[in-house]
Amino acid sequence: MKHKLLNTVLAAYLGFLLVSFILALVLVPRFLQHYLYQISDDPQYLQYLHSQSIAIQNVCYLLIAVIFLLSLFPLAVFYLRLYRPMNQISEAAARYTEDRMAHGTRPPHTVYDRDDELGRLNASLKYLVEAADNSSEYQRKFISNISHDFRSPLTSIKGYVEAILDGTIPPELQDRYLHIVLDETNRLNKLTEGLLLLNTFDDNAIYLEMSEFNIVDVIRHTVDSFEGTCKKKNLSVIISAQEFVPVYADMSRIQQVLYNLLDNAIKFSPAEKEIWITVTTRKKSVFVSIKDFGVGISRENLSRIWDRFYKTDSSRGKDKKGIGLGLSIVREIIYAHGQNINVVSTEGVGTEFIFTLDMPQKTDKK
Repeated sequence: MKHKLLNTVLAAYLGFLLVSFILALVLVPRFLQHYLYQISDDPQYLQYLHSQSIAIQNVCYLLIAVIFLLSLFPLAVFYLRLYRPMNQISEAAARYTEDRMAHGTRPPHTVYDRDDELGRLNASLKYLVEAADNSSEYQRKFISNISHDFRSPLTSIKGYVEAILDGTIPPELQDRYLHIVLDETNRLNKLTEGLLLLNTFDDNAIYLEMSEFNIVDVIRHTVDSFEGTCKKKNLSVIISAQEFVPVYADMSRIQQVLYNLLDNAIKFSPAEKEIWITVTTRKKSVFVSIKDFGVGISRENLSRIWDRFYKTDSSRGKDKKGIGLGLSIVREIIYAHGQNINVVSTEGVGTEFIFTLDMPQKTDKK
């Protein structure tokens, strides 16, 4: 589709030149023979035409060549004033679309009415209008969600502190409610840190401290941090992996990915269920899978789980402390590594997240 319109115009122009040149070769001699020779039967006139016929043909050919050269002017105007700006707009829109897709954002549906640059430009303009509308809607929801998530802990903190100060909460119960205030403060801190982290990804300012490490050790340490939570729900985390699987990545960021994914798996798993963590290798890549057998995600919600602050209705009902940034952070960290993450889920059956990491490149030691 790229440059198809330009190629069509050039092909039409070259075809015009070719046909015109052939017609000129055929018609000019016929013009001399069947028109100029019929003007007069004077022998001197005919002898003059015969002697000058080559020169007359050359003059005709020269005039045709001048006309052909002048025809290049509208072609140049078409390219410089119309086609090039149009193509630049289309390419800019295409880069914008690719960038949104690369960051996991769902672009509006783009339909090409025709298979050339005009069709692409038309589709790009429609896309930009729809993207602008979606952006406004996203900003509105973003402000609404962040206001809700900030207001809830702030209201709790304010209420408990006032109750302690005015004596509504007796001294023997103050310790309990101060711990609640501390938990709400930690929640606010977590929300702020998540927003700052996502902002660094938006600005492409994230710095990765790449190193070689055993991903299996990191998985086990992460699982150990959830030991108390798993015991409360009687959950079993089963790790299926070799003892040593080296990867080349930012260990702290990947630990954050594992923590968020495992936290989600535990959060939405019923009691006495299993969570499977599988590590496999294929060529130069490592595949990490975290699979639960919990509530699952509905088809209409599956494509939106990466959106910031997005929570399904069941999530808001069962996990009121969630801030809706975990999966957004997970996706951005994986993409910052140049890797992919996918999700497979069936409502009422369970959910599986799979992401990839690079294995260290082997170097020959001399």
